[in-house]
Amino acid sequence: MYAKYFKRALDFVMSFFVLVLFFWLYLIIAIAIKIEDPHGTVLFKQERLGKDGKVYYMYKFRSMKMNSEHTGSGVYSDDNDNRITKVGKILRKLSFDELPQFFNILKGDMALIGFRSPLTYHPWTWDEYTDEQKKMFKMRPGMTGWAQVNGRRTVEWNHRIELNVWYAEHCTFPLDVKIFFLTIFKVFRNDDNENLGETVKTGENK
Repeated sequence: MYAKYFKRALDFVMSFFVLVLFFWLYLIIAIAIKIEDPHGTVLFKQERLGKDGKVYYMYKFRSMKMNSEHTGSGVYSDDNDNRITKVGKILRKLSFDELPQFFNILKGDMALIGFRSPLTYHPWTWDEYTDEQKKMFKMRPGMTGWAQVNGRRTVEWNHRIELNVWYAEHCTFPLDVKIFFLTIFKVFRNDDNENLGETVKTGENK
């Protein structure tokens, strides 16, 4: 009942108020990015798999140098990655690079709490997910989720998906409240916020 009828309404209201109340913060971040790199874009958009496997563009504040996504360390980066800008390091440390995703929530691409939407090609393409794994896609992807508060970026992908499937099958308002406050705690402590290497081996999705 909650997931079907009320969750989307709460997401819309919350994202609207965040965007209105913190417009000043978005503006400061945009100016900081432009000052460091006047010729670069403020936002970075990337194709992700969303609800029912639909591809959408996830928005972030750009934290890396232009056109550097598929260079160097590929999809993985850490604090020592020379592709990350000075402003980007601060944004990532505070998780402020994720703030434009409230636009995704307002549009209906995402939810505040769901599964962390994967890239269209990593860890696997849509066709390579099993029927069991695809159960997580019956929900909208979220800025945070059950997998994020149970290890965030250190969790191996197969287990991460298992956690996402569990969430999709047990989504309730009290669970979302629990995830919300656990997320705040983890962001404040900056827990599990660094990729430690490849968390899945190519093709191992069974």
